[in-house]
Amino acid sequence: MDRKKISLILLIIFLITIGLTTANLFLEDTSTIENKTGTLTVDNRTIHYENAGKCVSVVDGNTIEVYGVGKVQLIQVKTPQMNETGFSDAKKFVEEKCLGKTVYLDIDDMQPKDKYGRTLAIVYTDTDDINRALLDENLAEISYFEPSEFKKGAV
Repeated sequence: MDRKKISLILLIIFLITIGLTTANLFLEDTSTIENKTGTLTVDNRTIHYENAGKCVSVVDGNTIEVYGVGKVQLIQVKTPQMNETGFSDAKKFVEEKCLGKTVYLDIDDMQPKDKYGRTLAIVYTDTDDINRALLDENLAEISYFEPSEFKKGAV
């Protein structure tokens, strides 16, 4: 084999290794949460959460995927659907706030999952109430359904 072929093979191996290492670092849950329940202070409020994990993807403005939990539907907020005005803005906002970060879930005790199997929760980061932030930024509107442990407009 000539040197060009060997160099090309080594370059490809190097790039694959870098790609896999980067993916592993992104997906590796480095949080020190051993007990996934607890309390958190956000906006001078004490929040009680039932689960936590790293946000590994954002489906849309009110649906994320959390490592160890699965898909999570942000409760009491409705964001634009694909092909509707504002969809990209809402999704981008949630990506900036959640993607790759540990999120804390206050799961609806009266209806923990929807008909699609998604966990229904208010989602928090170390600094933000994501459901409330979407409303405050006019990227979502209030969406309420029953039964729910959360009072209408409580987000």
